[in-house]
Amino acid sequence: MPFCYVTLRRVRCLIGPYLTEKKGYPTSPKTVGEMVRKRRLDLCLRQIDVAKIIGCDEMSVVNWEKGHSTPRVNHMAGVVEFLGFNPLLNGDTLAQRLVNHRKALGITQKVFARQLGVDPSTLARWERGEREPTGRFAARVKCALLARSRARKARRYGGCQK
Repeated sequence: MPFCYVTLRRVRCLIGPYLTEKKGYPTSPKTVGEMVRKRRLDLCLRQIDVAKIIGCDEMSVVNWEKGHSTPRVNHMAGVVEFLGFNPLLNGDTLAQRLVNHRKALGITQKVFARQLGVDPSTLARWERGEREPTGRFAARVKCALLARSRARKARRYGGCQK
């Protein structure tokens, strides 16, 4: 009836066709770009806002989310901070753990090698799995990898862990 001013109100069925997922919302993200998109949508942020938080260009975020590219090393620290976790897999080998640790910090091989007190070519061999650190260098690598996990625990629990 065109002259009826009654509005019907009722809770919609959760199983019906009316309840659909958000368009473009990654339910189980696999790439870093999908993880960034999921977090951005959860926080109701725009891509330009995320770009400012991470410290990169807006088009970089667009390309990550579309899967056209992955974050560069110098942006990974901002991505880790934005997500609240390291999106890179931990790694089974020491080489993979070294690469992921360095990328999560957002530093180059040259800078990380300087922190460890080794030549950059030596670090590159370790990261490729051609060699493994021995002696005092193994201890330095272990301390560097443990320092990152201690820092994460300290941030998570709000204090220093001994």
